[in-house]
Amino acid sequence: MKLFPLFEGSFSVDSTKRFIPFQEGIDDPKSRPGSLFIHVQPFLVETSHDLILLDTGIGHLDPSGEPEIYRNIHQAGFSPGEITKVILSHLHSDHSLGLVKGSAEGTMQLNFPEAEHILQAGEMEEALNLSNTSYPHKILQFVKEQAQLRLVDGNARVGMGLDLELTGGHSPFHQVILISDREETLFFGGDVLPEGIQLVRNYIAKYDFDGRRSMELRKEYGIKAVQENWTCLYYHDNNKNPYSKVKMGLEGGFVLEYPE
Repeated sequence: MKLFPLFEGSFSVDSTKRFIPFQEGIDDPKSRPGSLFIHVQPFLVETSHDLILLDTGIGHLDPSGEPEIYRNIHQAGFSPGEITKVILSHLHSDHSLGLVKGSAEGTMQLNFPEAEHILQAGEMEEALNLSNTSYPHKILQFVKEQAQLRLVDGNARVGMGLDLELTGGHSPFHQVILISDREETLFFGGDVLPEGIQLVRNYIAKYDFDGRRSMELRKEYGIKAVQENWTCLYYHDNNKNPYSKVKMGLEGGFVLEYPE
């Protein structure tokens, strides 16, 4: 099993939910008052059976007009058409806009038309039926109509060593993904565990649908990661290697072991 982080970039997000590229050390955060600053990093996982994309980023385009995620996939040694499964932790814009190229106002096309797209049925229903600006409704309606969809209800095994767990927490139907072979287990926590530091400093986040639930989940999964030697993948982490092992510290807290 091989893991490839696909760093899409750092962005500021203002009250209109626009994602504006932000270069640390060059752009001044004071010039974007009231903005939230995030890092976006989907992951590509090659197993003996599948090439799996975990979440899809925000659909940022490179100077040539191609999706940035395409360039990252090519740099990893693959083509977008080789991806067999796209698995979404949830459908908020910063995780799902990379499903398509184009805009809700113009022509759209699927970025991964050959792949099976796997998500919770409740998440799709929630995204399409709620007037929540965190979801790109028109884009998701297009995906529902055009993509190869597998909608699951609750926990599910969707492939060899490929398990989904319905968690809630960040969104009502958020899910986490576990990918296992004989040698290791990768744990992708989506926005229940978006950054490694949240294991060390466990707190209730205001941006979660159920912040207390997310906080409890981080502790539960942190303990399992220690016991079962998981590698945890962090979608919003700023570390150059956005994944780590998790160990128990001397005082009972979690310690992260990032690769060199």
